Parts: sequence; C-alpha cells; structure tokens
Amino acid sequence: MADAGAPQDWDFTLLPFASLISRMLAAVAPEAVIEVGADRGDFTAELIDWAADAGATVTAIDPEPAEELLALEARRTELNLIREPSPDALDSALPAGAIILDGDHNYWTLARELRTIAERSEERLPLLLLHDIGWPHARRDTYYAPDRIPEEHRQPLAQEALVRPEDPGTASEGIRFEWVAEREGGPGNGILTAVEDFVAERSGLRLAVVPAFFGLGVLWAEGAPWSEAVAGIVDPWDASPMLERLEEVRIAQVVNRTRMNRQQELLRNMLNSRAFTIAERLARIRGAGNPPFSREGIRRALGDSS
Repeated sequence: MADAGAPQDWDFTLLPFASLISRMLAAVAPEAVIEVGADRGDFTAELIDWAADAGATVTAIDPEPAEELLALEARRTELNLIREPSPDALDSALPAGAIILDGDHNYWTLARELRTIAERSEERLPLLLLHDIGWPHARRDTYYAPDRIPEEHRQPLAQEALVRPEDPGTASEGIRFEWVAEREGGPGNGILTAVEDFVAERSGLRLAVVPAFFGLGVLWAEGAPWSEAVAGIVDPWDASPMLERLEEVRIAQVVNRTRMNRQQELLRNMLNSRAFTIAERLARIRGAGNPPFSREGIRRALGDSS
C-alpha cells in the first residue's frame, strides 16, 4: 500500500495515512479488515491492494455508496460491500482483526460502534483506526442523517452551517456541513469525546492520535501480541507538536479555499445575471466606454478564458 492521489484530494480521505496504516496492518496481520464509511472508495482501493498481498478480506460498510465505490465493487470481487447504516451493519460484519471507523461523525454513532466491537471481541479489542478525530469532529457532532439518531442523543442542530476553529458556534465563513451541532464541546458531543469516554470505562487500552489531516486515532489493547510493534510505528507521530502546528496552518488554508470557492461561485452567477448585464451597460455609458467592472474583468479574475 502506497500513498495515492493528488494532495488536493487528501483533505477528507485516509490516503495521507496509507503508508502508516499499511505498516500497522502488517504488524497486526489481520485475516479480515472492516472499513466503516468508504465514501468514494479511494482508500478502500488501497486496502484491497494490501489485502490481496496479505491474504486478508476487506468489508466496506456504507449505506449510500457513491458511484465510484459501486464501480470499485464491480471491478474488484475481493470487496464485500454492505449497503446498510452502521452500527447495525458492523455487528453483522464482525469479527475482524482491524477496523477503520470513518462513518457518521457523532458521539452516539461512534459510541455504539465501539460498544458493539467490544461486545463482539472474543479476547481483546482489535486494532481500531479512527479518522477525523481532530477538529472539527473532535468535540462537535455532525450528522449525515439526523433522523437516524434518537432525538434525546442529538445535539441542538444547525443546518447548512459553516464552522471554523476560532468559533465554538457557527461562523460566517469556514467549512460547510449540512447538519452540525450548533456548538462544540460539552458531554456527548464529538467523536474524540466518545473515544475518551470508551477508554475511561475500560482498562488496558492505549489511544494515540496523529494530529494531521483532521486526525487519525489509533486505539488498541496493550495486551495484544502486536501491541509493542504498533506502538513503535505510531509513537513518533503521537501528539506531535510540529504536526499540530502544521495542521493548524493547513486548516486555515482549507477555510480560506472554501471562502474563495464561494466567492468564485458568486462571480460565476453574476456572469449569467440579467441585472449584471444591465448594470454593465450603464457603467459603460457613464464611464465613457471604460466601466469599473465588466464580464471580461470577472473572467480574467476567475482565470476563465471562455
């Protein structure tokens, strides 16, 4: 397994961690790997390649698989795709020696997934890899489908909201989510909170966090025969101050990019606006043929030659 994809595709996938994860999987040598939340299947394809060499099986769980994931299923018969919501689907797929949890990023869902895994573990917890354990999901729930979450376990909701690191509420600019908790923090809110509560209730567990690309959590039983090997792989990255600072800078760039994308969308909408056409004509008349704004100027600003 090798890092794949271009850097601009890395914001919301596990691809940046492919090499690190492959080393941990090699140390554990699981016969079966489960991936909860496969999205487009970018990282799933990497898992399948690893499993083909390791003699392992791969099960992906996604209730609404993207076309790319469905195409991957059709192309790679090694993939078992379960099209049902987790954690119920997870229960039917267990046991497994390694599980990647990257599904619905809210406390209730992850807490149930972790509890299901613990209950189905015969001797000890398998290797658990948890994506997006850092900001913004660490202390703030997001929901793909809020109706799947019992009302008493849902945070007060904001729809089509923007969030940014400096604001515990919603913001005027930031990363957009269709459904998100109105505020971050507090009990029962966020997936890092769910993991910490899970660990606090049990002994002999170790949690390491790689603070890059929204965070990768690694959770395992210290009594596992491969525990020291996994620790040796992840320890250099665990809670690294340099990675934390680099992640702060990267997130600021992501927020800035989303703002620029919205501005570009507004400008493109202006190009198709009848009101803008009239305003441009008036500006040409008043400016003696040299208007302060024009379609040509907007196209140049957008880098659009059409």
